[in-house]
Amino acid sequence: MSLATPQARTAGLSRIGQQLLPILYQHRLVATGQLHRLLTPHTRRPVYLLRQLGYLRSMGLAESTDRRVSQMGRCELLWYLTPLGYEVVEASDEVTARAYRISPRAAASQLQEHTLAVVETGIAFSEWAGRLGDECGSLDWEPELAHRVRDGDSRLGDDAFLVPDAVLRYTRTTPEGRRQLLTFFLEIDRATMQVARLGRKLGTYARYASYTPQPTGRRQQASTREAWRERYPAFPRLLIVLSGAPDRVLKRRVEDLQALASANLGGTQGSQLRAGITTAELLYRHGPFAPIFTPVSGNAEPTDVLLTPHAEPGTRK
Repeated sequence: MSLATPQARTAGLSRIGQQLLPILYQHRLVATGQLHRLLTPHTRRPVYLLRQLGYLRSMGLAESTDRRVSQMGRCELLWYLTPLGYEVVEASDEVTARAYRISPRAAASQLQEHTLAVVETGIAFSEWAGRLGDECGSLDWEPELAHRVRDGDSRLGDDAFLVPDAVLRYTRTTPEGRRQLLTFFLEIDRATMQVARLGRKLGTYARYASYTPQPTGRRQQASTREAWRERYPAFPRLLIVLSGAPDRVLKRRVEDLQALASANLGGTQGSQLRAGITTAELLYRHGPFAPIFTPVSGNAEPTDVLLTPHAEPGTRK
């Protein structure tokens, strides 16, 4: 039965049910276990959460599919919004409207694992923020935000846009009580992308750091400010998180990326780009403020998420 307004459609939802909708809207496809860690970590099993997800499905707002690659031999449901669910969230104006809509076919496709890995990385930051007294909530990372890096008309397959896997915002509380907003570009590499392709994307990040829009159409005066300054208070640090392969393979990927960066990011083009590489395992185990990141270029000494050398585990600068 279709109700008259989006407000009427969500009137009977619990607090958890209302939280689920914007999370599924923003992150597109989320596993039951991931939703449990985000919304009901205080409970041992997600019984109530599953009841609310089932209620969303009965209302025609959400749907689920099976995970293609089972975890520890168990089947896990992955959840996404229906067209009606997208309509309800957009009417509420809780999150930034996005043009992308995940279809049942895409939800069941081989794209599952990469989408879930992006969510998993965001959850790692969120959980460590809770332990450290910082802030990084379930909506503080946004997948695939486009950033123009070239003037002119955009065409499919060209390099007019930089699209990070996610942009993550993290609010840190310093020992002096100051609140520091940190912004990161996230690239999640499950050892499936060619290293050369990832290396080319490093070059795209470097171009975005210096990209200044030129006059087009009626705009006659060229901008004197880099485009990123309209969106960020400081140029975001780039974090590359590796997974999906044995440690020796990931170590080679780190070395290959460093070699590509040394060859392609020399001089002023890469001067504003601060990039570091770590593994998903190190991030989950030690947290972002431990020295787990290897700089892509320059000093290879491990550092923390701030990409400043000589960081010590657990220290706050």
